[in-house]
Amino acid sequence: MIKKVLIAEDHESSNISVQKTLEEMGIDDPDYVYYCDDALVKIQKASEGGEPYDLLITDLYFDADHRTPKIAGGAALINVVRDVQPELRVLVFSAEGKIGVIETLYTMGNIDGYVRKGRNDAKELKVAIGKIAANERHFPQFYIQATRQENVHDFTAYDIKIISLMAAGMKQKDIPAYLKQHQFKPPGQSSMEKRLNHIREALSFSNNQQLVAYCKVMGIL
Repeated sequence: MIKKVLIAEDHESSNISVQKTLEEMGIDDPDYVYYCDDALVKIQKASEGGEPYDLLITDLYFDADHRTPKIAGGAALINVVRDVQPELRVLVFSAEGKIGVIETLYTMGNIDGYVRKGRNDAKELKVAIGKIAANERHFPQFYIQATRQENVHDFTAYDIKIISLMAAGMKQKDIPAYLKQHQFKPPGQSSMEKRLNHIREALSFSNNQQLVAYCKVMGIL
């Protein structure tokens, strides 16, 4: 059951909209903040006081203003609150639509659900919160459809490192030495080239430039 909720959202209209949605679901008096730093403080105090939050609803991006934050955005907030309250359930409510970014939130941030801001988002929020309350994860439909495409490749940390190095301008022939120095396996030239060939074939690309561009657009890098 979800009773105690914290909303981290810097746009007042969106903040009020989420509060209203929660109230319609019978979840009264949710707490809310406009800064990630304040969200962390509230989560720490609630946990230390023996009344932890059941759910954090957070945006990913927060506009800059006169205040210099220590926690710059929702993804960073998720990482730090996991150290404070590992069992805290997290729902991301954001306009971000890049599949690579969202994939990372599920795999690395271990979020419980994602809802993209837009048409009918209030209805989807209710569905997502209901699933999370039932100990289920919520995956938005557009994300499910994208990840089911035949040419979607499951990028590993090894893949991302190789492509990141190429995107940064490192010559392909110099990458194996970097991989060996930083203990990425397999570090060999042949293994790396086979992996790149496999990724390009999976995504129907003919060269590494297309692969790098794709990863940038999809938010994988």
